[in-house]
Amino acid sequence: MIKTRFAPSPTGFVHIGSLRTALYAYLFAKNQKGHLILRIEDTDQTRFVEGAIPNLLKTLSWAGLTYDEGPTPSDPTQDFGPNPPYTQSKRTELYREHAQKLLDSGHAYRCFCSMERLNQMREDQQKMKMAPMYDKHCLTRPKDELTQLLDQKIPYVIRLNIPQNDTLRFRDIVRGDMQFDSNTIDDQVLMKSDGFPTYHLANVVDDHFMEITHVIRGEEWLPSTPKHIYMYQAFGWDAPQFAHIPLLLNKDKTKLSKRQNDVAVEDYIQKGYLPEAVINFVALLGWHPGEGETEEFFKLEQLVEKFNLEKVHKAGAVFDPDRLDWFNAHYLRQLRPEIFAEKIYEWVRREDWFKGDLESLKTDYALKVMPSVQTRVKTFAEAPEHLKPFLIQEISYDLTLLEHEKMQVTRDIARTALQAGFEDLSSLPESDFDSEETLKTCLTKTIERLSLKNGQVLWPLRVALSGESFSPGAFEMAQILGKERSLERIQQTLDRL
Repeated sequence: MIKTRFAPSPTGFVHIGSLRTALYAYLFAKNQKGHLILRIEDTDQTRFVEGAIPNLLKTLSWAGLTYDEGPTPSDPTQDFGPNPPYTQSKRTELYREHAQKLLDSGHAYRCFCSMERLNQMREDQQKMKMAPMYDKHCLTRPKDELTQLLDQKIPYVIRLNIPQNDTLRFRDIVRGDMQFDSNTIDDQVLMKSDGFPTYHLANVVDDHFMEITHVIRGEEWLPSTPKHIYMYQAFGWDAPQFAHIPLLLNKDKTKLSKRQNDVAVEDYIQKGYLPEAVINFVALLGWHPGEGETEEFFKLEQLVEKFNLEKVHKAGAVFDPDRLDWFNAHYLRQLRPEIFAEKIYEWVRREDWFKGDLESLKTDYALKVMPSVQTRVKTFAEAPEHLKPFLIQEISYDLTLLEHEKMQVTRDIARTALQAGFEDLSSLPESDFDSEETLKTCLTKTIERLSLKNGQVLWPLRVALSGESFSPGAFEMAQILGKERSLERIQQTLDRL
């Protein structure tokens, strides 16, 4: 069976790049009728952040990415699946056992070098313009010296013994045939002096015992892959297939950073992005279904059907927030008004002007408003501003807003336009307010009767109807508000004038 894994470290909120890794691992596994495993890589206890694991599980659930083995979503201290535990800090004995096997076979060795010696070694290498890497000093220590160091309980790490003068070749599903000179590969630390494994040992041991067939991860891990393959060889295990996906980049082609973009999935959840939009957007950051495919909107199940690792690009993918907004606006417009109303409530209820509850967003009038708001917003967080002109109980604004120098609207012209507009709209039956076109015809006649320009009439009407400097036009506002609300708001402004 095909098995992939998503193996994050609990060091904070889920990075958008990590979500893409999880997504690709999920899509490939499901496309191949296989399993996705969730593994928590928490061996570096100094970087552990309280609450990171619950947030991780919540984020995966929000995105719709279910896994087949791993910590139980409702209680991450428990596991489900045939190869528990799925949290690395609970598997340390297994790593120590396999580190010892590498020591016994000569594929690893103890390193007692002090930090001072290591720092001096790196400084010397840099002066000679050499790539910093361990010089195998402890590999050649005499046995009696090693025994003495052990008896003195001198702290040590365990390093992988990389073969010398070897050429390692493997095929990466995304990047094709790869080749590495073993003399350029560092003797990686496998076990730290505190008895905890590094990522490299734990990763290889876990991938083997959890029967991972395909390792899908970011290209930053490509230089580590030869070390991992040498470890597989040392244990006598078959290595999985590797697929290193491209980096995410800012618009200026630098590595994606929070100085230019929000990088945590939580940021996008809090701003009111739909999971469908984020997943669709992230899927296309480095992958496309292929030539001849012009469709860009894919639900998760469609992505599962179309996904192919061979179609993942090598080049870095530019993270464009405007494109994410475009995707999100599309999916927002697809929501039924009642669903949209439910989803925006979390943001609307925080507004001082909003005096209602969720049910007040589900009245016939409120649901009539929703489609107009849906066409104007890119996220749920933007909805209150666009909803306010329709739902606010008492409109209050500075009367100077009625004036518009560019449109040649003075206060006197505004008063004339509002009075005429009130009279002509009053003459219409209630049913005519259901048609924006009918309202346009009526007010066009008002403009002609007053011998004024369009803006001289429509600007003050729009301000009177919305109380805002930016809002839908006068025709749309009147159509959504209906006859009674429209006339009431116009009269309130006339009374103030």
